[in-house]
Amino acid sequence: MEHTRERFTSKWGVLLATIGMAVGTGNIWRFPRIAAQNGGGEFLIPWILFLFLWGIPLLLAEFALGKSSRRGPAAAIGAATAPRHNWMGLFVGLVTCAITFYYSVVTGWCLKYLVGASFGELAGVDANGYWESFTTSAQPILFHGIALLVGCFVIYRGIVAGLERANRVLIPTLFALLLIAAIRAVTLPGASEGLRFLFVPDFAALGNYQVWLAALTQTAWSTGAGWGLVMVIGAYVATRQGFVKTAVTAALANNAASLIAGIAVLCTVFALSTSEEATMAALSASNEGLTFLWLPPLFEAMPGGAFLMPLFFLTLCCAAISSLLTQLELVNRMVMDMGVSRKRSVPLVGAACFVCGLPSAMALGFFRNQDWAWGAALIFSGFFVAVAVIRRGARRFRREQLTGDHEEWRVGPWFEKVITWVIPLEFAALMVWWMWQAAISSGTAWWDPFGEFTVGTVILQVGLLILLCLAINRAVWRRAGTDR
Repeated sequence: MEHTRERFTSKWGVLLATIGMAVGTGNIWRFPRIAAQNGGGEFLIPWILFLFLWGIPLLLAEFALGKSSRRGPAAAIGAATAPRHNWMGLFVGLVTCAITFYYSVVTGWCLKYLVGASFGELAGVDANGYWESFTTSAQPILFHGIALLVGCFVIYRGIVAGLERANRVLIPTLFALLLIAAIRAVTLPGASEGLRFLFVPDFAALGNYQVWLAALTQTAWSTGAGWGLVMVIGAYVATRQGFVKTAVTAALANNAASLIAGIAVLCTVFALSTSEEATMAALSASNEGLTFLWLPPLFEAMPGGAFLMPLFFLTLCCAAISSLLTQLELVNRMVMDMGVSRKRSVPLVGAACFVCGLPSAMALGFFRNQDWAWGAALIFSGFFVAVAVIRRGARRFRREQLTGDHEEWRVGPWFEKVITWVIPLEFAALMVWWMWQAAISSGTAWWDPFGEFTVGTVILQVGLLILLCLAINRAVWRRAGTDR
């Protein structure tokens, strides 16, 4: 069929697509906040370690699963193991679909603030009032739709003319803008406190297990490992083209982007906050609180802020759109694997994402609930990718998929040990910690299946999705798993 013949034209195109997939809003608004809340310098040590103990092994596995099967997650795991196990890949794909529904809303927020910053709407206004006025109006729906129109226009054009060409512009622009923001931030009086906080570790704090688990959570969220997105990219890699070097380079680039963003945000906050209490209040805010409530007034107080504020939100838009494109391509690929052409599938995907994203666009409480539930589900997704490799046989998988003649870098036996033992242990530790923290914060209502951040809502939503995947596994495999 038409879609099975699509391929990236070069390794550079694959690399940019992979970086675009990984580098998103989580690098710019989540990393600085999580790093700050976990001590700064001491957080970086486990964060870098987990890049090699979670992020890179799963990215390698996903690349191999996608390239070998030429399918998205709804069929790639079944092709590598057995049809009865394919429900795990279906789960991976549908979790990312659920995230896409509200990630397009986040992208819309970024677009709105880019417009507001560019036309002076944010100058001299109460940031809280502006945010509340925006989120309680119909504007989030409008910008949610605009974000999807942009994303669907790109993927409608295909892999080469759409995704590859867009990332050739977005990714260099993103890194250039990040560097400009970081350079300006470090030149502010008092910025050295932000640099010291971010890069000087308190080694005694490494005894706190929460720092380690927060670092693992950030790695799992930020690298895109376990999302199924790299399976989709892998499906379009040319047969004689390797991917090991690409996966490792993209993972390192993702962490580099996070560090640059951390420098830009933390130096700005430390330099311009009026007191230590204000600094800590900004850094302890939620993702949207730090980005949309605290940073605009700080930029306004900065010399040259009228130029830098639009620059910051343009950077954020580039990051959001680059990730949204790959997410939409995953949803689209799952539909195409059912035998639908790209020209027919993209409008269907856009319409479905718009409708399913409406609740998050209209209610912040619903958005936060979805972010919580499907963020937890992503940890299951990463675990399921590891299970697929284990089912195949980790040694066999490595030798067949990760050491071919076309690979510039070959993967050693360490991969087998990490994927077989370390990642399952990390999965268990993360899930126990997340649920324990939710139970403590929710009190006696921890079981509430309709609570915003409860254990019950994760069990309900993730449990129902697993049951759905088991129920439709055979039907999906018949359509997506067979050779065409």
